[in-house]
Amino acid sequence: MAKTILVVEDDPGMRSFLSRVLSEEGYRVEVARDGTEGLSKIATFEPDLVITDLRMPGLSGIDVIREGRKSGAEARWIVITAYGSISSAVENMREGASDYLTKPLQDPEELRRVVRRVLREADAERTISLLSEELGRHLPPMEMIFLGPNMQRVLKMVQDVAPTPATVLLSGPSGTGKELVARVIHALSPRKERPFVAVHCAALPETLLESELFGHERGAFTGAVKARKGRFELADGGTLFLDEIGEIPAHVQVRLLRVLQERQFERVGGTKSVTVDVRVVAATNKDLKAEIAAGRFREDLYYRLNVFPIVLPRLADRKETVLPLARYFAEKFARAFGKNIEGFTAAAEEALEGYEWPGNVRELQNVIERAVILASGRIDSRHLNLELSSEDASSSSGLLAAVERETIQKVLQEVSGNRKQAARILGISLRTLQYRIKEYGL
Repeated sequence: MAKTILVVEDDPGMRSFLSRVLSEEGYRVEVARDGTEGLSKIATFEPDLVITDLRMPGLSGIDVIREGRKSGAEARWIVITAYGSISSAVENMREGASDYLTKPLQDPEELRRVVRRVLREADAERTISLLSEELGRHLPPMEMIFLGPNMQRVLKMVQDVAPTPATVLLSGPSGTGKELVARVIHALSPRKERPFVAVHCAALPETLLESELFGHERGAFTGAVKARKGRFELADGGTLFLDEIGEIPAHVQVRLLRVLQERQFERVGGTKSVTVDVRVVAATNKDLKAEIAAGRFREDLYYRLNVFPIVLPRLADRKETVLPLARYFAEKFARAFGKNIEGFTAAAEEALEGYEWPGNVRELQNVIERAVILASGRIDSRHLNLELSSEDASSSSGLLAAVERETIQKVLQEVSGNRKQAARILGISLRTLQYRIKEYGL
């Protein structure tokens, strides 16, 4: 749908010029002859953008912006001012204007360029806002994430560091919720309205990681048919989460160190420095001091990242949280799958509390997701199949083949034969699942 623009201008010639240029660009344009008529049309026309003259009889352009914003209008604002009043326009941008144009407008392209940029920025912020709302619906409540005394200590540290720009290093075993904590740090920070961008460093080939982080210019390498922004630029003003930071190669470590020190970098194949304002939260399941001793990680980079360290405990060290988390995941997946789950049997609760959870919270979530698929009514210990959640255990003779076969078959049916999704739910590798499918003739 075409964007809507309201032009508020008392000069008939200027009003006609603006309307004609913007209409030719494909925008839906409405005009108003003064500020009073402009406010009336803002209420009825609900424009995406208002372009208003700064000095008009009666209500000024700034009055229009102030009153329009008070009424709840979600429009963006551009003011038009005489060349000699630029300082006044800049000052009044504090009232909410996104940009200004000066009279006389010599080049229609200037108008087109400013309008395109302001509308593009509005779309980007709207997308970020929607993503934030979506994230809020899917994140567990704070009291669930930080349940138990060990995680309460983590929460205190998160609350202390979140309002600051300090770099944070999250460490702990895989599956303890490091990305979740990083998202909470972002949500509690002054950057919460700006992007949260996550990069899983180990998931990207070494040849692509540098370009993914810093972007590249056209022709920088084979296949670079156009320039592309990297994650640092996409996260400008917000938070960049670097997961599995211990996996990045040496030459990328050097570039990352420079960004943390100077807030500047060049895209791959470029010479122009790009300056960004990004808060970095890094995470690792490795002992970075041991990696430094082995010559695989730079000591100076470690100290830049380790400004504010937070260690996340294993699920085995917060056993009091297992049952509340299990109930939360059961309710979540029951809603998602449209199933009526009435809780856990005593045997299931005993099994959950007695298991060591080597895969931590991620493993618990997978186990409960699988159990919800298999169960009707109450979840029993046989639905948990905790032995199956460990590949070593799933290959042992102690697990009844008939139970394993039935579990795999039912999960495959629920996901319409999608083997990757089934392997994730079962908590085993795709290769192990394919072997079992062949072994059981499924």
